Amino acid sequence: MSETLLYHGSKVEVAYPEIRITKYTKDFSWGFYCTNDYKQAYRWADRRSENGVVNVYKYIENPQLNILRFSEMTDEWLDFIAKCRKGESHSYDIVEGPMADDTIWDFVNGFMSGKISRSVFWEYAKFRYPTHQISFHTVSALRCLTFERSEAIYDRETER
Repeated sequence: MSETLLYHGSKVEVAYPEIRITKYTKDFSWGFYCTNDYKQAYRWADRRSENGVVNVYKYIENPQLNILRFSEMTDEWLDFIAKCRKGESHSYDIVEGPMADDTIWDFVNGFMSGKISRSVFWEYAKFRYPTHQISFHTVSALRCLTFERSEAIYDRETER
């Protein structure tokens, strides 16, 4: 099985990831979120704290887990995010796909509230830069991650 490096931006080192149910649901519901894009994790860490941390994990996929993948923004992706953001749960161990960043989230909100149509959503969304997220929703999914190291970002450049 192949190994992939994943990154998690935080204000602290996260050697032992966990799933936390918080006040707000995220794109793929509650879970532990990572990305394969170091710069994206850096931005996550930077916005959370002036001395943020990028945590690095080795990820080995377990083919026995229930995994949902969206290779790009599609109607199915939009519907799934809308349901998760409304607080609906799902049965996936891992979900992977594009991220609804703050701008995209504004468009998703407009779609969910009926202020913009699906076709208008896609007109707005198609000009956004690509993003990536992978979320872990069960203890079995978290076992696919091995903590490698953490990197403080206060004195680092994002050039990677």
